[in-house]
Amino acid sequence: MNAKNVLSYATDQEARFVSIRFTDLVGSWNHLTFPIDELTEDSFEDGFGFDGSSLRGWAAINESDMLLIPDPSRCWVDPFVEETTICLIANVVDPITKEGYGLDPRSVAERAESYVKFTGIADTVYFGPEAEFFVFDEVEFHNEQYSAGFSVNSEEGHWNTGRIGDEMNPNLGYHIRPKEGYVPVAPLDQLIDLRNTISSILSEVGINVECHHHEVATAGQCEIDFRFSDLLHTADNLMLFKYIVKNTAYTHGKSATFMPKPLYGDNGSGMHCHSSLWKDDQPLFAGNEYAGLSEMAKHYIGGLLKHAPAIIAFAAPTTNSYKRLVPGFEAPVNLAYSARNRSAAVRIPMFSQSPKAKRVEFRPPDPSCNPYLAFAAILMAGMDGVQNRIDPGEPLDKDIYDLPSEELKNVPSLPGSLDDALKALENDHEFLLKGDVFTKELVERWIEYKRENEVDQLRLRPHPLEFSMYYDI
Repeated sequence: MNAKNVLSYATDQEARFVSIRFTDLVGSWNHLTFPIDELTEDSFEDGFGFDGSSLRGWAAINESDMLLIPDPSRCWVDPFVEETTICLIANVVDPITKEGYGLDPRSVAERAESYVKFTGIADTVYFGPEAEFFVFDEVEFHNEQYSAGFSVNSEEGHWNTGRIGDEMNPNLGYHIRPKEGYVPVAPLDQLIDLRNTISSILSEVGINVECHHHEVATAGQCEIDFRFSDLLHTADNLMLFKYIVKNTAYTHGKSATFMPKPLYGDNGSGMHCHSSLWKDDQPLFAGNEYAGLSEMAKHYIGGLLKHAPAIIAFAAPTTNSYKRLVPGFEAPVNLAYSARNRSAAVRIPMFSQSPKAKRVEFRPPDPSCNPYLAFAAILMAGMDGVQNRIDPGEPLDKDIYDLPSEELKNVPSLPGSLDDALKALENDHEFLLKGDVFTKELVERWIEYKRENEVDQLRLRPHPLEFSMYYDI
């Protein structure tokens, strides 16, 4: 679509408003809404002014004026507002230089794609994420100086087996045992209709759903897979996907979360990321090496494994992420690659023998990430591997849980906390700066923001479990 097409679409839909969406540094969607008459062809060049100083991690007060430049390639009607409102995704632009704001995540993704084309190695980068999420019936949490705690509930949860029912809400006994939630039929799976509705709305806004199912955890864990696209538009799709999931759940009286680990003792939500390089409409990852890979694909894996500790500062970017990435629980924490081993950080899917289906699956990311930054970091690590011909070593096809300790100690692993991941990023980020894809300012701002607002905030607070462990000392 172009500017004229967008304006024509708005007229056809009898739109009264336009919502301009953009993503902040941390990864949340924000928007400004304007009467539809404010949207003209000039808007796609002149943009809309806004104050960026109040958004997390962004401009200081003395440099707060920013522009939102809408991208006309994507337009849809918001399914959750009463007055017909069309939506556009925008880049954040510096009003003086008219270049992408250095801390704008979407501009980073655009620069990453441009860099790949500039190298001549490839001209297209495909990404396909598998974003898991939980749907709860009730959520409560509080953090005071004198009190802290949380409670989540799902009718599917095994803890409801002993609930005393009533006429309005009888207990019919169908609850999912811990770690037994993978693809059961109804009545154990009570979220089929909700996922169907989400899938239908996703189709209406231009996202093609390929499959949906219940996931492993007991209480409302779901996965809805949508079709891959190029890096930038997959990141756009993921932002829209999360918006649709959360708002559809909300309209059904439920709450959806992409928090990686909301439940103790059950599976967390990951976001395995599939990626591949193409040139002249030909796949570059298919070949005659291990698992049908090309030499380029193996070097790409070498880059992922080398830089994985730094990548996850963007791809698993919350303190909660590391409640999921724990060794010994089938988590993808081992810095190895395999066609079979799902606890390896990199897996090569073997569902299809078609060269076009050959891709690399990086498994540590989770859906709390900012997809523009996470996908760009994954790509830049892989490209560094290709450019420097980084050898990924031998694949790890053995069962990691049966490996003797002397052999396992030779398999490096991911950082065990967000703080350690940020330290890894501090020590290893030159590969991100190639082609000015990431700026040094963004890397430094990210580390500073995460430490001050997340790592330190958690570190300063007593944990409820500590009372159980230490109160009687």
